[in-house]
Amino acid sequence: MLGLASLRFAALRSCPSATGCGGNTSPLADGGRVSFLVPEVDEDTAPPENVHKWRMVVAYDGTKFKGWQYQPSPPTIQCFLENALIRITKLDRKKLCLVGAGRTDTGVHAWGQVAHFTTPFAYDCLDSIHSAINGLLPPEIRVREISAARPEFHARTSTKSKIYHYKIYNEAIMDPFHNCYAYHSAYKLNPHAMRQAAKHFVGIHDFTSFANAAHNDRERSPIKKITRFDVTEMGPVLQLEVEGTGFLYRQVRNMVALLLQVGKEALPPDIVPVIIAERDRRELARVALSAPPHGLYLMSVNYDEEILKPPEGSPPISFGRTHQLSKCKVTFY
Repeated sequence: MLGLASLRFAALRSCPSATGCGGNTSPLADGGRVSFLVPEVDEDTAPPENVHKWRMVVAYDGTKFKGWQYQPSPPTIQCFLENALIRITKLDRKKLCLVGAGRTDTGVHAWGQVAHFTTPFAYDCLDSIHSAINGLLPPEIRVREISAARPEFHARTSTKSKIYHYKIYNEAIMDPFHNCYAYHSAYKLNPHAMRQAAKHFVGIHDFTSFANAAHNDRERSPIKKITRFDVTEMGPVLQLEVEGTGFLYRQVRNMVALLLQVGKEALPPDIVPVIIAERDRRELARVALSAPPHGLYLMSVNYDEEILKPPEGSPPISFGRTHQLSKCKVTFY
């Protein structure tokens, strides 16, 4: 099996110095350090020919991380994934060309983030590299599946739609087990009014009023299509689920912020088309602050079925290796 002979299963935190790991280091809570390589990679550069492309579905608790996008310090999700892949494949990050479908912000979680990377060699089986990657990652990040991808597949530009959830804990006293994973609203919200307001987001609109100024490079069209926006009551939790062809920087959190004001009955549901029509972020800022990141989840990234079909002769998709207990083996008392 090519590329697997030299797999290392030592955790990233075992790197004793920047010299040994080839880059800058950041401290971990337990006193160890983790290295991050500094050279920038252009995610839009097409990989060279005769390379193999691999798709990953990644889940993470974003509480401790500075979002998805690469930066050496403080650490990001992309940094940890790249460093795990660098140690396993012995390739530098320019050759790996790791790209994520969405650049989730600081504190935002994901269940279905999608990313791709490239290697100059193929794998006959993906279970071993899958186990090795998760063995190197911190427990807050897990690769849920790995599969071979077609050359034309691109985690970001091939996207058909994305689904986000935003969770609101709507009780007088916050449940501490939801503290890092849902926004607490002590105000009793009106779900019916929020549903009425959410309907106004559905369709093709210019969402300039709901986009913060992006810190990244590219200019993006403010015209986006929202296919559905549901508000579901789940006991004390209100779950807002929105699906669209794409989203601007902090667009979902800003839409949620306005729905919260409607839910508090501070604003009527028909305020939504008024704010959309203004095409001015300042108009929204006058009536609502951005919702905090810890209630937001990237749940899934959807693609056309055709582009997800693996190339001929590819190894089976890896969903993780299942361990079985032998008859005479006792793991604990």
